[in-house]
Amino acid sequence: MAVAEVERVGKVDTPEKPEEGKPAQGGGVPGFLGWPGRKLAELRAFFTEVRSELKKVTWPSRKEVVVIATSILFGFYLWGLDLAFSRVMSLVLAR
Repeated sequence: MAVAEVERVGKVDTPEKPEEGKPAQGGGVPGFLGWPGRKLAELRAFFTEVRSELKKVTWPSRKEVVVIATSILFGFYLWGLDLAFSRVMSLVLAR
């Protein structure tokens, strides 16, 4: 675990109560106007984390992709043949 994570784990987040008569921080118009900036920062952090996680993925080789694609196409081909033969057999047996 990194040092920052250890420090974060050690802290307990407790919401601070605003003093009576004073508005809570981040509330009202100033808090609302800062919302797009916070959301853009969160979005940027999200995509940065996604990119770092995708770098850890073991992607299939070109040969493996060809085998997977061929298997899927062959499966659809056999499914179509099965549908056609089923329809023909139901028509033959219905007479």
